[in-house]
Amino acid sequence: MEVDLDVPSYLAEQRANAPDNLKPYFVRFEDLHERKLWHQLTSELERFLQEPNASPLLIPLFERFVADWEKQMDPLKLVAVAVVVADQYQNRNDAIQFLMDIASKVDRDETRQAHVQAVMEAAHYRLGLGDLDECKQAMDTCEAVLEGCGVQTAVNASFYRVCSDYYKAKADYPRFYKHALLFLACFDLNDLSLAVRQERAHDLAISALLGDTIYNFGDLLSHPILDSLTDTPHAWLRDLLFAFNAGDIGKFETLTSNFAKQPLLQANMPFLRQKICLMALIEAVFKRPPHARRLRFSDIATETRLPVEEVEHLTMKALSLSLIRGRIDQVDGIVEIDWVQPRYLEKHQIAAMREQLEDWQRTVEHTAAMVEGAAPELFVRSG
Repeated sequence: MEVDLDVPSYLAEQRANAPDNLKPYFVRFEDLHERKLWHQLTSELERFLQEPNASPLLIPLFERFVADWEKQMDPLKLVAVAVVVADQYQNRNDAIQFLMDIASKVDRDETRQAHVQAVMEAAHYRLGLGDLDECKQAMDTCEAVLEGCGVQTAVNASFYRVCSDYYKAKADYPRFYKHALLFLACFDLNDLSLAVRQERAHDLAISALLGDTIYNFGDLLSHPILDSLTDTPHAWLRDLLFAFNAGDIGKFETLTSNFAKQPLLQANMPFLRQKICLMALIEAVFKRPPHARRLRFSDIATETRLPVEEVEHLTMKALSLSLIRGRIDQVDGIVEIDWVQPRYLEKHQIAAMREQLEDWQRTVEHTAAMVEGAAPELFVRSG
C-alpha cells in the first residue's frame, strides 16, 4: 500500500530548519515538484547529494520526499541516489534492506541494469558483514544478467568492485587481480581519493606477486594506479613488480629486506623465489634471438642462480604454465625453446629487441647479397 506523503509540509519544515547553504535547495525542490519537472528535479537532487553537510538529511529526504516521485526518475539515477543514501545507515542490515527494496522496484526487463546495480550494492554491505555466500550468489545471478545486455559504466563499476572485494576476502589473487583492473577501467582515477588509489595499488601489487597464474604484469605496470605508490612506505612494491617483470634476481634479493613489512609475502617466500626464477628464465630466452634459443642447463642455472640439478624441474614448470614452448633433452642437458609468452617491455628491453631486429635485418641483407651473387640470373633489377 502506497503511503500518502505530505511533501509540502516536509519541504517547508526543511526550509526553516536546514543549514543556511541548503535552504535554497528546498525552495527549488518545491517549485520543481509542483511543476512536475522530474528531470530538472533529479538534477537538483544530484547537486544536493554533493553538499558536504547534506549527509544527515539524506535518509529522511528520501523517505519523505524522493519516495513520492521515485517512479518518475530514470531507474539508474534512482539507484545512484539510493547508493548515496544507503551509506548513511549506521546498521549495514538496514542499508541492505533499503537497497533490496529499491532493487525490487526496478526488477523489470526494461530496468534490468538498475536492478543489477542495486543488488550488487546490497552485496557490498553483505560482504562487509562477512556473508560471503550471499554475496557470491548475487555475483553469479548478476553476471548472468549482464552477459545478455549492454551495460552502463556505473553498473559495471558496482559489479567489478564487489567481485574484486569478494575475491580479496577469499585470497583468490588471480581473480582479484582481474576484477580489480576491470573496476579501475570503469572511470577516471581522479574520481577516487588518493587513499583509495593507494590501497588499490597496494592490493593489486600483492595479488600480482602472489597470483600463481600471473606472470605477465603488463596491464598493471602500464596503469597509472601504480604511480600512487610513489613516495609512500609501499613504494618498494612498485620496484619489486618491475624487478619481477625483468627477471632481475639481484634486485629481488635486495628488496626482500622489506618483506617483514608484508607478512603475506614473507609467508610465501618459497613461491616468490620460484616465480622470480621463472621470470629470469623468460628473460633469458627473450633476450636471445630466435636462432639462439637452445640453452644448456648450465646456462639456465647461471641466469636463474639455481643449482644445475634444479633446472629441469624449473623448465618443466615453465612449460606447464605455458610460459614457454619447447623440448627438454635430458641426456644432453639442453632446452630448445620455440616460443616465449608475450610480456610488458621496459625501455631497455625494447632497445634489446630493436638490436635483435637490426641484427636480423643485416643477416637477411647479407644472405640476399650472397644468393644474388651466386645466381644473378634469378634476379631482375627494376629500372
